[in-house]
Amino acid sequence: MPETHTQGEMHGCVVCGRLYQLYVVYTDGKFVGSKVMTPGGKSVPNAVRPLVSCDRHSQAEIEAAVERAYGPQEERDD
Repeated sequence: MPETHTQGEMHGCVVCGRLYQLYVVYTDGKFVGSKVMTPGGKSVPNAVRPLVSCDRHSQAEIEAAVERAYGPQEERDD
């Protein structure tokens, strides 16, 4: 049976670095999902790690920042 673990984590916006509190879920040590608890932030979709961005950034800015920081991303199958 898989072991699910949840924890609170602080992460910076992938575009500008502004800090956000996240509630992150891991199953058997693998990232499953997250919820942004701080107002003004949103989870980055299809990420294989907990990533957050500000509401004010465009999707193009977010995608460029993720690719710059982590390289090309593959779509997640959930």
